[in-house]
Amino acid sequence: MATTTQTHYDLPDIKHAFDLTEEQRMVRAMVRDFALEKVAPRAAEIDENHRFPTETWKEIVELGLPGIPFPEELGGSNGGTLAYCLAVEELSRVCGSTGLTLAAHVSLGTYPIYAWGGEKLKSAYVPKLVAGEYMGAYGLTEPNAGSDSGGTQTSAVLKGNEYVLNGRKCFCTNANYAGTFIVTAVTDRSAGPKGISAFVVPRGVAGFHIEKGEKKLGMRGSDWASLVFEDAKIPRDHLLGPEGEGFKTFMKTLEGGRISIGALGLGIAQGAYDCALKYASEREAFGKPLAKQQAVAFKLANMAVEIEAARHLIYHAARLKDAGAAFGTAASIAKLYSSEVAMRVSYDAIQIYGGYGYSREYPVERMWRDAKLCTIGEGTSEVQRLIISRAILTQ
Repeated sequence: MATTTQTHYDLPDIKHAFDLTEEQRMVRAMVRDFALEKVAPRAAEIDENHRFPTETWKEIVELGLPGIPFPEELGGSNGGTLAYCLAVEELSRVCGSTGLTLAAHVSLGTYPIYAWGGEKLKSAYVPKLVAGEYMGAYGLTEPNAGSDSGGTQTSAVLKGNEYVLNGRKCFCTNANYAGTFIVTAVTDRSAGPKGISAFVVPRGVAGFHIEKGEKKLGMRGSDWASLVFEDAKIPRDHLLGPEGEGFKTFMKTLEGGRISIGALGLGIAQGAYDCALKYASEREAFGKPLAKQQAVAFKLANMAVEIEAARHLIYHAARLKDAGAAFGTAASIAKLYSSEVAMRVSYDAIQIYGGYGYSREYPVERMWRDAKLCTIGEGTSEVQRLIISRAILTQ
């Protein structure tokens, strides 16, 4: 397999257009340089071999990226949600798998403990997750409970000072490399969604094991697996938040996760556009570059417009979260639009490449496969439309 290195056109200086702070622009520049130097050269190989690049994760940790949105007293840099999204965007611009790895670790594997863990769980686990001593993972989806997460079947029964968990979770990102898992389970079957609780499950608990995940369409360099609980005993003090509020906890977790998935989709779209623009400027047909053909030029124009619009939506949702304002609907809007833009832009990039776009010699086919996950993870496009429609119809 060829390992063609893609060349990226630099983004315009968006300091004024998006009012980024000096710190945010420094994060963007640092991660962009790292992505082009270290991540891009590995992207095709890890996709081809379905390989999780542990060397890349170590470098991400050395740069301090897992700690961007967390406070300094827990080992973070207090950079906020927007700076974190800039990092996810830049990584995803060259490798969706790598962007997903960071997004899942921060938004799903670490943030719930920081937000609802109380001082004991927070001090025990968040500094280690921020420092990258191990990865964090999130077990929500089950074989029979995907978009209908209120239909969780995994159970947790309190016996003395322990909860006994039984059930299975699937599609759990980072699972094979995680040291802690956020898991939802039913503690009161008669209460419906209000009977679901959340737990922090340390790796190595008796009765808990991990099964290899299925092969994937895209994001092949991102790890995933299934979690299996067979009378697994979890300390009572590892309940995450009050009993029965796990549904509320994971809904709030997903709201934040949608911003990062939006950034992931944005990065993929930008990367596909970069490649298509370069190819169209160099490839000639009918005696002139493809970019000078109106059909192709209009595709490029549409791609640029949609990417710019997605960026505004994502940065807006991130700023709302950083300001402590309500951001759930804005996150759904940003995630829905950005994920579908990633699909459209990567599709059009393949069209611009023609037959070469269908070949693995070039990265746009990988980007198209990776983009599909963005329309599913953290709530499908259909779920986002449901959330948005409920919000606008109750105003």
